[in-house]
Amino acid sequence: MPDSDKRKKKAEAEERLSELQIALVDAQIWTMKTGRKICIVLEGRDAAGKDGAIRRLTESLSVRNTRIVALPKPNDREHGQWWFQRYVNRLPTTGEWVIFNRSWYNRAGVEKVMGFSTAQEQETFIRDVPDFEAMLERSGIVLIKMWLDISRDEQKKRLDARRSDPRKRLKVSDLDKVAQDRWEDYSAARDEMLKRSHTDWAPWICVATDSKMKAREHIIRHVLTVIGAPDYSVEVKAPDKDIVFSYDEVIGGNRTLQR
Repeated sequence: MPDSDKRKKKAEAEERLSELQIALVDAQIWTMKTGRKICIVLEGRDAAGKDGAIRRLTESLSVRNTRIVALPKPNDREHGQWWFQRYVNRLPTTGEWVIFNRSWYNRAGVEKVMGFSTAQEQETFIRDVPDFEAMLERSGIVLIKMWLDISRDEQKKRLDARRSDPRKRLKVSDLDKVAQDRWEDYSAARDEMLKRSHTDWAPWICVATDSKMKAREHIIRHVLTVIGAPDYSVEVKAPDKDIVFSYDEVIGGNRTLQR
């Protein structure tokens, strides 16, 4: 594709993103007026695009009514607590949006693969999480769970770029080193996690993220569609089904996740 065409496509994508961010402002004004509580959970492999998606989601929103939660590993005291305890106090209150950059699902992902918790603790978590999320739903929290799906080749490319860019040193972690080596283990953990925690009241939505630009746009479209504010000041189309799809489609055999 000629450079001029690439520049044109990028400009068009940025214009669409700008309009969607106006709609996000509309949505937040509405949720603040109505007292709705919005909780967005973003999960995915390393370098799947969680940070970039969160930046695009939040950069035009109210600082007072928007919180991003990205917790470090549990300390000794937290290790002894009920697993959900460190997350409960960070859930949204009325009129607030909270976005989890990784969440309570760490116990079914990195902790499972790396052995940071016992098999019994992991089983207790995956058994209890549907009930926990049912309580959130009954309390009036709108829970939006998204799995950001990235291919092995694209992950490698992004991790290599991250390590070679001094501006991205803060994003580099020891876990990056094993992301590719333990790819199959992470796939197995992901499959069990999604299958056992996908419910009618807290469904998983999968997002193809090999194209960052498309993923960010359609993540926002999905969020806006779920929130469903009655009067957006710009047109809000549903997300592209080739990019954003329910885990039901994976269960039904119509779609597959990256392996």
